[in-house]
Amino acid sequence: MLKRGSSGSKVIELQKTLKSKGFNPGLIDGNFGPGTEAAVIAFQKSQRLLADGIAGVQTLRALGISEGTRRFSDLFTVNFVSQMFPDAPLSNIKKFLPPVLDALNQQGLGDKDMILMALATIRAETAGFEPINEFKSRFNTSPNGRPFDLYDFRNDLGNGTVGDGAKYKGRGFIQLTGRANYQNIGQAIGLGNRLVNEPQLANDPNIAALILARFLKNKEQQIREALRKSPKDLVTARKAVNGGTHGLDRFKTAFQIGADKLNAIA
Repeated sequence: MLKRGSSGSKVIELQKTLKSKGFNPGLIDGNFGPGTEAAVIAFQKSQRLLADGIAGVQTLRALGISEGTRRFSDLFTVNFVSQMFPDAPLSNIKKFLPPVLDALNQQGLGDKDMILMALATIRAETAGFEPINEFKSRFNTSPNGRPFDLYDFRNDLGNGTVGDGAKYKGRGFIQLTGRANYQNIGQAIGLGNRLVNEPQLANDPNIAALILARFLKNKEQQIREALRKSPKDLVTARKAVNGGTHGLDRFKTAFQIGADKLNAIA
């Protein structure tokens, strides 16, 4: 990540690339000052990226600049993440962490804030770090009713017939719920109608990871704006994903543990 105050050969490469694309940063001196920041913001706006003036993973990728051989996600080892998930079996983290990190990198979300956001979201939704089915509760199942019958005619979820509630109940790392979400996310990750026709695929490790990453990608700007505040607005970031504050304490605790460990490494 390159930002105001950064310096060195990587900044020179950034400045030269910006200038070659018509976004003049001023003096090519290897110092990330106001001119470079303004050029980065202009480029980001031209690409419809979050215009924060920071040349992170997504901006560098859009510019065609290599991020180097080591990815930020390499810091998130099994041991590191296990400290964010005190209730998760280590075997789950070993199995499911690699596809999650790969999916985040594929979506241009392989930076500190978005990886912490993804992992903290998993912590809030499934403390055991594994894709799971939604549990029956009074919020989704009527007294003595069929499982998930309260979801059957939820138009806001795209459901409209008996059985839709159970078929499109929450699944995966992020608890994807409702026919419309299965349809939209399925198409966005390249599955066409398969996720609607085979909703249980949402618990496949690789597909669950792609769903998580794509869902966060759809909410990226709102999430980044919340996390850019000082202190970070974790409540708003959580609401961008969940719509409420379910699991907020677990989310905040996991995010802070991860952030503190990264600061200690730095």
